[in-house]
Amino acid sequence: MKDVVLPASLNELLEILAGDPDATVYAGGTDLLVKMRQGLVDPALLVCIERVAELRGVIDEGDKLWIGPAMTHASLLEHPLIQRHLPLLVSAVEKLASPPIRHMGTIGGNIVTASPAGDTLPPLYLTDAEVEIRSNGSSRTVPIFNFVLGPGVVDLQPGEIISGIRVAKPPAYIVHHFEKVGRRTSQACTVVSLAALMSVSRDGLIERARIAWGGVGPTVVTSKEVDEALQGKPLSIATLASVGPLVEAAVSPIDDVRAGAEYRRAVAAALVLRLVQHGDR
Repeated sequence: MKDVVLPASLNELLEILAGDPDATVYAGGTDLLVKMRQGLVDPALLVCIERVAELRGVIDEGDKLWIGPAMTHASLLEHPLIQRHLPLLVSAVEKLASPPIRHMGTIGGNIVTASPAGDTLPPLYLTDAEVEIRSNGSSRTVPIFNFVLGPGVVDLQPGEIISGIRVAKPPAYIVHHFEKVGRRTSQACTVVSLAALMSVSRDGLIERARIAWGGVGPTVVTSKEVDEALQGKPLSIATLASVGPLVEAAVSPIDDVRAGAEYRRAVAAALVLRLVQHGDR
């Protein structure tokens, strides 16, 4: 039986971590409890943050939204500010795991788990998310692409927690698209995912494109070369197919139990073709 501490405030949480920097913080525990059951981790002290109100909520800060890391995926789907300003994130969270997991798991947990297949990560990369980090004596803010260092590795020191996620409200993109491929049609762990933001002119030209892929590298993959190659071109199958070699060069997938590297590379390019369905918007 593990000792579990439930702080009632952010200050109490930070004081606990200052006294025991190696304590393991969790909210929903959907990833941690699985690892404990498998014997992969054996934390001496568990700190549950579900009672810390300062780590929940969504705040409109003008051109950005502040999101509490203890917000469950289900609560994000229901929040009007998230629905209004971050439809790309909504689309990704709708496809994340199963309803029970969405009611327990949190956005902060999904970020800290740092899985290459994490569904919230590609949308957060495209919306220039920043991770707000606190300890008992300091605070700092890190862009998400610098925070996630590799599979299961993040820039979080002993005694530190994620205290917030700050996300830029995207400009008036016409296309907010998230799609993923898994080994089954529902409740699937991502093999390859694609998130895309695009603005398209009235005559069908791509004015701006930002694309990110999950599951095809140690972290989320973005490609300035792909984005720039699409700009100014018609939103057509021919245009999207033309960047296929750039996509395949940008990604660095591996072989694992879910799929082979070459399959992932081909799917990453093929998912870009699906964006043509938005050409009539």
